[in-house]
Amino acid sequence: MPLPEKNNRVIVTSALPYANGDLHIGHLLEHLQTDIWVRLLRANNITCHYVCASDAHGTPIMLKARELETEPEKMVEEFRSSHIRDLRSFNISHDNFYTTHSDENKYFSELIYIRAKESGFIENKQIDQLYDEKAGLFLSDRYVKGTCPKCSAENQYGDNCEVCGAKYEAAELINPVSTISGEKPKVKTSEHVFFKLSKLESNVANWMRATPLQDAVKNKLEEWFQQGLKDWDISRDSPYFGFEIPDMPDKYFYVWLDAPIGYIASLENYLRSNDKESAEEIWSENVNTEIYHFIGKDIMNFHALFWPALLETSNFKKPSNVFVHGFLSLNGAKMSKSRGNFLSMKDFIEILDADYIRYYLASKLSPSIDDIDLNYDDFQKKVNSDLVGKFVNIASRSAGFLKKNDNQIGNNIDNVFYEKFISSKKEITNLFADLEYSKAIKEIMKLADSANTYVDEKKPWILAKDEKNKEEVIKIASTTVNLFRVINAYLKIVIPDTCSKGESFLNEIISSIDDIDDPLTDHKLNSFSPILHRLDDEKLEALIQRGSNG
Repeated sequence: MPLPEKNNRVIVTSALPYANGDLHIGHLLEHLQTDIWVRLLRANNITCHYVCASDAHGTPIMLKARELETEPEKMVEEFRSSHIRDLRSFNISHDNFYTTHSDENKYFSELIYIRAKESGFIENKQIDQLYDEKAGLFLSDRYVKGTCPKCSAENQYGDNCEVCGAKYEAAELINPVSTISGEKPKVKTSEHVFFKLSKLESNVANWMRATPLQDAVKNKLEEWFQQGLKDWDISRDSPYFGFEIPDMPDKYFYVWLDAPIGYIASLENYLRSNDKESAEEIWSENVNTEIYHFIGKDIMNFHALFWPALLETSNFKKPSNVFVHGFLSLNGAKMSKSRGNFLSMKDFIEILDADYIRYYLASKLSPSIDDIDLNYDDFQKKVNSDLVGKFVNIASRSAGFLKKNDNQIGNNIDNVFYEKFISSKKEITNLFADLEYSKAIKEIMKLADSANTYVDEKKPWILAKDEKNKEEVIKIASTTVNLFRVINAYLKIVIPDTCSKGESFLNEIISSIDDIDDPLTDHKLNSFSPILHRLDDEKLEALIQRGSNG
């Protein structure tokens, strides 16, 4: 996939983390995938706005606040602060990390709803719902369990059966029980607001088929069209933490109505804070804006079916693409606090550098929506072998020879070898652009192997024993440092802290990938100091213990 046009506005988003708990290492997978792509654009002089927010509405937020004996507004803001802290500690480069519980999001949610209503895509219907009298609220699918009406499997949630795969309404469950109170709920009738998704089936299908979505994503979405798109319930009854629907007292927008609109709201907040044009102008249907969403495979229906349909009816631009990834498992098993297999972002960063995990996950990421595993042993081996043994080693083994030359790179290097490294720029850029991070990392490590082989074959440590070889030794070391410089520039979007230390040694800041087209010659370096340390057994064991404690 080609990079976005340099003259276009580009908006990039990661899915909104839910504001009722701390972020774990699985959240990092998505934000890292997005961040590398954003950094790639910036390194290629493409201006983009990277926005995100805490997803702050819904019944789980309300119930969690009750449990903590606090107000939902206070709780979500506290979690938002912790999310910002964690994401920044891993160098995720958002331009703005906002909240869906905001004036901007309320404005755009109402605007999009009203436009959809005026266009004839909103309808009110009476529906039957399960109501927990003890808890005093209507129960969403996740708060009801019972026996599957199709195969009689017990202990199934209120939307679909994990045994036979059947989809059904919660009221169809046999012997339903509220997971909140443990009581048997009653059936009550309530008026709800529906978005007429069924009327937009051909529009959404045309968008999906014309958009370069991943094949696995298109295949999964096609299943929805085989069944026919159903009208979408976008309302919830009081009590509920969210935005009240205009002219409908005690009815609230369903969290999945205002959550993606939070992207527009976060952009608006960022633009207005920086005295720039409005999000409504940039996200308009008639401007040259490219919009890219990065999400997990569990929410592709909301982003690739419902969201484009909402945008269609409200004169906002639909996504240029939706990039979908799989889940992250931990040492071969699903992450679970209750099972003692869970690693929070905070726990990781208290023990290890962010770049260790940024590199490891990047080396596993691809356009596939298959799940990825964080295997502790593989993690340690890859960090020590690739980053320390190959990449950093290039600089450390050549710096000593130049130290004897007053840390000065000579004016003569092996230009043929240097050009070989530069000629890889287009391929590596294209691989990152196509989300082929794993392949890009492999190509970069091939260059690192080549650089180390170059030094091994030239044997400067032997040549340096004879003073008459001084100029040749300086040429070899100067060439090697320049090869390190190229690899450092390629890896900067993946491991920014480490590469910043590399730039400190080089006495140069690379702001654009084009800055490396010409080698450094007759250039003063800073004294070399360790750029990255090996991941030792003690620190790895400390990390494993944190993960085991959940």
